[in-house]
Amino acid sequence: MAKIQISENESLREAIRRFKKMCDKEGIINQSKRYAYFEKPSDKRRREASRRIKNIKKAQNPNANIV
Repeated sequence: MAKIQISENESLREAIRRFKKMCDKEGIINQSKRYAYFEKPSDKRRREASRRIKNIKKAQNPNANIV
């Protein structure tokens, strides 16, 4: 769970921006979107398999980190 402490000289806008970044980093938004609707087990396996394949291809490609 994302928690932030607001200091005395910090504006509310900065605190909200920091909170949003923390939520994105922890994946809270994506997780809530994924659980908003039921996902069939076959679709879940397919999604996870494609994610694994993508990570393997990315690790095997030596030029992937060059931008």
